[in-house]
Amino acid sequence: MSEALRVGIAGLGTVGASVLKILRDKGEMLTRQCGKEIIVTAVSARDAKRDRGVDFSSATWFDDPVALAKSNNIDVFIELIGGDEGPARASVEAALRSGRHVVTANKALLAKHGVSLAKIAEDKGVLLNFEAAVAGGIPVIKALRESLTGNTVSRVYGIMNGTCNYILTRMWDEGISFEDCLADAQRLGYAEADPTFDIEGNDTAHKLAILTSLAFGTQIAADDIYLEGISNISLADIKAADELGYRIKLLGVALKTESGIEQRVHPTMVPVESVIAQVHGVTNAVAIETDLLGELLLSGPGAGGAATASAVIGDLADIAKSRPGFQHGPVFGTPAKALAPYKRAKMRAHEGGYFIRLTVHDRAGVFAAIAKRMADNDISLESIVQRQSATDQPEATKTVILVTHETTEAAVKKALEGIVKDGHATDKPQMIRIERAG
Repeated sequence: MSEALRVGIAGLGTVGASVLKILRDKGEMLTRQCGKEIIVTAVSARDAKRDRGVDFSSATWFDDPVALAKSNNIDVFIELIGGDEGPARASVEAALRSGRHVVTANKALLAKHGVSLAKIAEDKGVLLNFEAAVAGGIPVIKALRESLTGNTVSRVYGIMNGTCNYILTRMWDEGISFEDCLADAQRLGYAEADPTFDIEGNDTAHKLAILTSLAFGTQIAADDIYLEGISNISLADIKAADELGYRIKLLGVALKTESGIEQRVHPTMVPVESVIAQVHGVTNAVAIETDLLGELLLSGPGAGGAATASAVIGDLADIAKSRPGFQHGPVFGTPAKALAPYKRAKMRAHEGGYFIRLTVHDRAGVFAAIAKRMADNDISLESIVQRQSATDQPEATKTVILVTHETTEAAVKKALEGIVKDGHATDKPQMIRIERAG
């Protein structure tokens, strides 16, 4: 049997503690599967005295994660600190430059510095593995980087944030408001005290940017993603979608077109009969459309200590199984130096159309004016539904639900601006994209 693989872990929160427990409880199994023993020889965290429910007294303690990353007593550096700068970035760069393999769950770091880190890893001939950075325990990185080699990917989309999916599921299933669902998610530990990063789509955007690079061989472009969260989704939207045969999900979508690549994160209506509409609670799901396989859907736990730690262990096992002197594959499937510049796609018609909810004054001529604004912007309507609004309104209002055929976002926004300018709307119009989904 080969000599042991020596591991240093920086960050001993929920995921780090889970990794230590798995290595302790499944050590013999991992040794058999990997052909060598995996030993944690060094650790680093903010507080050495905190009880983490697992013994790591045999490992050398480092107050400074960068010093740990440079230590000659480790072969692999596991970064679980978090953040796109500071000690996370400094320690990962130090480990790679020192010729250490790196495993990280840090999506923010990769979305901002992934290409530069990949260049260092490839120059040094070491691995930079990050399965845990996207969709928790779902092996979507391995699928794109290895399993789908030879396939041409046309679209990647999915549910990549468990907090948002939990909230939207509860709203649909139990008729609970967004605010009450968010409070429950915070109480149960699914959402942070400050949930902005999750509910406004930033977390999904970081993950999507990484998947886009893997899928299309381009440089990471997290700043070029159209971003819209779920905080403006109301029960009225959930109920209207249900009546029309849709579910509302927060999707990240990356699509290759003739003019470039389109990346967007926003609430989306998907057909109730589609597979992705059946993904509930904190579960994540990523769909990959290719020329050879068609559509591949990967679904499973997207967050939490056990799921994320499982992905970290998988990456660690890959390193343990690698042969000395073996030339490792590119970090993003394409050599970092050969990643194509990101080219943003031109505005185009959205195939799935749009859902529009308007609350308008209940008076003569309003509906005709709405129809005229739509026609003036070449928007064809698939369906129109009118209903009386709640009686607690200070004056009589009506809710108008429109579903458009294929059209551009610019056209829809221009039409809605006109309706507001005409003085017919009593509230801000709601617009949600309808996605073609398998």
